[in-house]
Amino acid sequence: MEANGASSKKDFKNKIFICKKEAQETKHWLRMLKSFSLEQLEIIEKLWKEAQELTLIFQKITSSLKIND
Repeated sequence: MEANGASSKKDFKNKIFICKKEAQETKHWLRMLKSFSLEQLEIIEKLWKEAQELTLIFQKITSSLKIND
């Protein structure tokens, strides 16, 4: 929602880039949790896959914006 309310194309691109960074950080913390919480392994792996999908989506958006600049 934050990116949709961007004030310019540059602002939109910046907010999407931040989303990508946040998804990557989420993957990092999920990897950390995985080594400490074996009983929750299945849910952690599922969440990691979702974060990976979001990372790829945000990457595609940012690369598409570079092409259209």
